[in-house]
Amino acid sequence: MMENIVFFGVVALTLLGAFLAVSLRNVFYNALALVLCLFGVACLFIFLNSEFLAVMEVIVYIGAISIAIIFAIMLSTPMLQKTEAPQDRLKTLRSFVIAALLFGGLFKALQKTTWPAAGVDGDYSLHAIGRLLLTGQVLPFEAVSLVLLVAIMGALLLAEKK
Repeated sequence: MMENIVFFGVVALTLLGAFLAVSLRNVFYNALALVLCLFGVACLFIFLNSEFLAVMEVIVYIGAISIAIIFAIMLSTPMLQKTEAPQDRLKTLRSFVIAALLFGGLFKALQKTTWPAAGVDGDYSLHAIGRLLLTGQVLPFEAVSLVLLVAIMGALLLAEKK
């Protein structure tokens, strides 16, 4: 009973963070809401008994990418500068309809897909995952590091004084 209450609380926290990340007007608050949503996702990984993925979610997404986004926001245009354009209701309605159609198509595709049962055999320890990342999966590991490097360079370019 208590486990279900905590689970639904974490789900509500994640959905609240996701909703605030796309609905708030201040881009800095959007980034903070994204951090809240990603923290909820990390908590959901714990419910799935994937503590390694939860820790990686916190370290990589919250600790690195979200903070890089916040630095890029803070180092770019002034936060107090008023540049609000009038909201176009037709554009908002079209965006909502397209998002609903895409969500419906994705939901239908997920419902029709037969999901094979995952095997439980194998070594899923931190040692085995680390060895796999640095031997067999070194190309994706290095690709992620290049993406982070490009993000940092982009933040520095945005922060450059003219």
